[in-house]
Order: sequence, then structure tokens, then C-alpha cells
Amino acid sequence: MNQIREENRNCIVTLPGFSLQDTLDCGQSFRWEYQEDGCFYGTVNNRFQKISQQQDDIIFYNTNRTEYETFWKHYFDFDTNYTAIQQQLCSDDTLHKAIQMVGGIRILRQDPWETLCSFIISQNNNIPRIKGIISRFCSFFGEPLTEQVYTFPTPERIAKLTVEELAPLRAGFRAKYLLDAAQKVVSQEINFTQISQGTLAEGEEQLRKIYGVGAKVAQCVLLFGFYKMDAFPIDTWIKKVLTTYYPNGFPTQAKPYAGIAQQYLFHYVRTYEKQL
Repeated sequence: MNQIREENRNCIVTLPGFSLQDTLDCGQSFRWEYQEDGCFYGTVNNRFQKISQQQDDIIFYNTNRTEYETFWKHYFDFDTNYTAIQQQLCSDDTLHKAIQMVGGIRILRQDPWETLCSFIISQNNNIPRIKGIISRFCSFFGEPLTEQVYTFPTPERIAKLTVEELAPLRAGFRAKYLLDAAQKVVSQEINFTQISQGTLAEGEEQLRKIYGVGAKVAQCVLLFGFYKMDAFPIDTWIKKVLTTYYPNGFPTQAKPYAGIAQQYLFHYVRTYEKQL
């Protein structure tokens, strides 16, 4: 059980085995930034938050225990028993190596609409540019929380715009995808409740109705926006892993937690490719 205490208006959670940096830097979320003071700053569901890690202690600044218990614990998936999941995955040698290096990753429980937009923007893009487009998206069309911090734009706000009005994002071909996504979400052609309650295949079928959304983006949204652990996004990195280490198919015992396994493999191959 995690130890939780309050000190100097901060909530401190002791959680051995968790890596804040790997979790926020592994490509599943794009609104967290590492700062010179050693902290991550981010905006989640209209909350601006400063967080740091000191050994096993995760420090949530200017946060009381109630706010941590009612929001941040769920967002960081701290109630899930990752040790048990890792024990199941570690029966595979490649996953065992990945978990030894990046096993501190947790799957963030993110807002489906923000996740959908983020991974539409991520197509054929690099992380710095993705973050830049998302930052402009929020500052142009979100609501101010502070002088420099903005909420994520609602689908209702975006659905009323034109492709020309989205031009300042410098998102290129992705602008028309964002607009189509917003319009289909507002009209309920894309129904988040149905996706949440349905199967992985049903969710992918719905999401792929959006112009420009293919299998990889849909699987990312299902994993990071709907917490479907059997989702398995395949990009160029994962294709390489599958070709090299799993020519006969992904291990059966890993499939219920394929999304977690994918994140371990994805972050590991990008960071320690020569060792893999």
C-alpha cells in the first residue's frame, strides 16, 4: 500500500518502482514539460500541476491529500498492481529485459477527447513539434487558467471553426482531421460512452470513421484515452520489435496487457536500442 503524507502544502506519495520521468516522457502524453528546477509542469483536465520525484517519493506541489486521492491517484494509475502484471510479462525474455530498464512506466488515464486530438497531431511528427502544435491549439482555442496556461479546447469550440481558422496551429494536413474529429464527436457519430463500454474492435471501428484516423492512432486513443489494456499500437519501432523478436507472434500471456507491454518495448527500444 502506498504511503501518503502532507508536508508544507504538498502531498507526498511513496511508491517504489515508479518512474515519473519515464511515465511522462514515453510518448503517451504531450502536455508535461521538464523544467530546470527538476520538476515536471503539466495541465490535465483543467488542472495545472507541478510534480517531482525524489527517490521513491512523488511530490505533488500545492496539492492536498483529498485532491490527490480523488484525481491524481487515478490519473497515474497508482491503484493498479503493476508488480503482478510485470511478473506475468516477464516470462518472456525480451519483455523481461525491457521491464528491468523501464518498468517504472504507468499508463496514464487521460481524457479521451484530448488523447484523440493529440494522436491525430502526432501523425508523421516528432515530439517537440507535437508539443508545439498542442500548445498553440490550447492557447488559441482554450480558456486561460493563468497568464500562460490554458485549458484544452472543447470539441464544441473546434467544431465551429474552419480549416482556415486552424491555420495558425501550423498543423498542416492534420487540421482537417481535427475539425472532422470535433464535428463527429459533437454530433455523437463518435460516441465516447459506447467506445468506453464496447470491445476493442468496436472502438477501433468507431474511431476510424474520423478522416485521417488509421489503426495506429485508433489503438493509441483506445489505450491512453480509454484505458483498454489489450490495445496494441504498432508504429515503426514496434514493427521492428515484432519482426526481430516475435516473428511467430506476440506472446499469448502478454495479450491481456498488450498495451502495457507495448509501452515497455516502445520506450526501451527507443532508449536502449543497441542493447535490445
